[in-house]
Amino acid sequence: MKGTVGELGEFGLIRELTSRLTTTPAVRLGPGDDAAVVAAPDRRVVASTDVLLEGRHFRRDWSTAYDVGRKAAAQNLADIAAMGAVPTAILLGLVVPAELPVTWPTELMDGIRDECQVAGAAVVGGDVVRGETITVAITALGDLRNHEPVTRSGAQAGDVVAVTGWLGWSAAGHAVLSRGFRSPRAFVEAHRRPEPPYHAGPAAASLGATAMTDISDGLIADLGHIAEASKVRIDLRTAAIDVPTQMSDIGQAVGVDPLQWVLTGGEDHAIVATFPPDVKLPARWKVIGEVVNPSALPQVTVDGAPWDKAGGWDHFGDMEPEE
Repeated sequence: MKGTVGELGEFGLIRELTSRLTTTPAVRLGPGDDAAVVAAPDRRVVASTDVLLEGRHFRRDWSTAYDVGRKAAAQNLADIAAMGAVPTAILLGLVVPAELPVTWPTELMDGIRDECQVAGAAVVGGDVVRGETITVAITALGDLRNHEPVTRSGAQAGDVVAVTGWLGWSAAGHAVLSRGFRSPRAFVEAHRRPEPPYHAGPAAASLGATAMTDISDGLIADLGHIAEASKVRIDLRTAAIDVPTQMSDIGQAVGVDPLQWVLTGGEDHAIVATFPPDVKLPARWKVIGEVVNPSALPQVTVDGAPWDKAGGWDHFGDMEPEE
């Protein structure tokens, strides 16, 4: 499609975006009215929202619009899964400059739609606004299917800590891109398009997970939220954490200990949870630590000692942008 967003106009852009969408049985009324209607059989709705800003969360010279769409949807849908819920729907708020080629928002929508299909959800509506900086705002919805939500506050002393999904791959890919390279491709793609294990969240709830979160800010940082909410200390065992050979090679090339990426790199959207010690976990879950004891100073330790190196994502900290 040729032309710019400004030439197509607001309603022309909306028509073009919505024409690319698919639906699911949960969508009772999709785009086109004042609001959408999504079935909520559980009578409770799990909701999460995120904002991606060009230059802060993505760069167009690193990622295609399709990549950005997949990533934007994934990080929100992962939050739904991490509550033990099944993703059902997404709402999109989009700010774009008038001179932006129409192909950019349409490819973005293709990415969002395709990631929704992976998770079993659908885009049900949203809004588009003219602005100077591309901004992608996503609200995701989910259904608990008669389970209680798995929050961050339920970890108990004696629980095991287990993870499923990738750890450190996105951070390693970011390091590669930051130095002007595009390979190893697997790590670059992990940064551009994370692959959250959506199925694992509801499955963990069924297994009796006591606390759970997705890893968006880094393993230590996100487990720190669980430690604080549950008022416990969590100890990680590095011997139980896999560091792929190729990641070690990247670390050696750029002068970074790859364990730093695994422990503090965010945006993989793996899922980490605490479980009672007698729960038999499927093979996809890797036990990497334990909840040690109630603590007046809730924290995450690594091999029994506090982690004293920098790491973890803070939007208002002094760290470099995610991209």
